[in-house]
Amino acid sequence: MHPTTEAASRPRVGERVIAAINRDPRTAPHGTRNDAVLAAVLLVGAVGLALLTHEAQRPDVVGWTLLVAAHVPIVWRRRHPLLALAALVAVVAPYHAMDNNHTAVGPASYVALYTLAVTGRPLRTIVTGVAVLTVSVSIMLTVNTHQALELLRISGWVVAILFCGIDIRYYRQYVAAIVERAERAERTREEEARRRVAEERLRVARDLHDLLAHSITLIGVQTSVAAHVLTADPERLDRAAVAKALDDIAETCRSARGELRTTLEVLRTQDAAAVPDARGPLPGLSGLPDLAVSAR
Repeated sequence: MHPTTEAASRPRVGERVIAAINRDPRTAPHGTRNDAVLAAVLLVGAVGLALLTHEAQRPDVVGWTLLVAAHVPIVWRRRHPLLALAALVAVVAPYHAMDNNHTAVGPASYVALYTLAVTGRPLRTIVTGVAVLTVSVSIMLTVNTHQALELLRISGWVVAILFCGIDIRYYRQYVAAIVERAERAERTREEEARRRVAEERLRVARDLHDLLAHSITLIGVQTSVAAHVLTADPERLDRAAVAKALDDIAETCRSARGELRTTLEVLRTQDAAAVPDARGPLPGLSGLPDLAVSAR
């Protein structure tokens, strides 16, 4: 493949981002693996934040253990978002109670809250968010009043994350509804096309039946005439009449064969309009005089 063509066929970065936003995280491919990578990245960032703080709030052995454990629930955040958030809160609560660096566990908490908001019902998201904020502020009030007030000031970020997740959830539902309507319309068009094809085939089948019935009837009449001429008076056999009857039979066979070939060409063609209709109208009641003339 030419490099230019290959580059043009690749989705752009913006298209990939939009596709990721529109996709339900629970159905995304390699979700657990990607979440494990995300948890590792968040843990590295948390360790960096914890090391950059002053020594008084730097975690001890228990604090480091809790900090690492707080990032484990991120691995199953897609499959069990509420359980992952509950496990994270259960680990983060004693971490904060020990007055360790409070910023280090922030990114993991925000990711868990966002996942819950984007996958759960809005009412459950709001109730859970209020409960998390209440628990966090209560713990911080027992540890450090100044930090509790600081948490109240930054709680707007938590609310913003929750409502951002809810908004993205509604957006995904809107996009899914549009896609579903488009697919349903496409199925309807396909069904309509199949119905029209079936109707056209039924019409052609009726035409074939009428055509062959007319030709076979005419051949039967002409054959009866020839048989009558041969058996009525053998001594005064009218050879000209017999020859004419046989010629009429042959002509009728050729005409029927041509009509049948034209009809089959219409059947083999996807677009019936592309084949000129050389058959003309099928014989009806108005063709009875011609039938009588041919049978004479």
